[in-house]
Amino acid sequence: MIQVTDKAKEKLMVLRLEDGRTENHNVRVSVKGGGCSGLMYDLGFDDTIKPADQIFEDKGIKILVDKKSLLYLLGTTLDFSDGLNGKGFQFINPNASRTCGCGESFAV
Repeated sequence: MIQVTDKAKEKLMVLRLEDGRTENHNVRVSVKGGGCSGLMYDLGFDDTIKPADQIFEDKGIKILVDKKSLLYLLGTTLDFSDGLNGKGFQFINPNASRTCGCGESFAV
């Protein structure tokens, strides 16, 4: 399961409206190779549900995850920070053995 904090939910809803997207656009989270730690998170909106997608819902936000990424993301919480130490979405991932300084890549 992937969870969403209240701050992340609020920001996702604002971004969806600003981008002119509808409630049919779900949040897609995936993991790709790259970054200084080897793996990177990818976050975006998608109105297509693929047959192999796993679908999670938390706080009214539907999250789509492909099967390959699911292994890396189980138990992850999506948060949003707008503080002085950084602004943006943060992945709190219990599967990550290390993360880079910017928080955008990780290793398992």
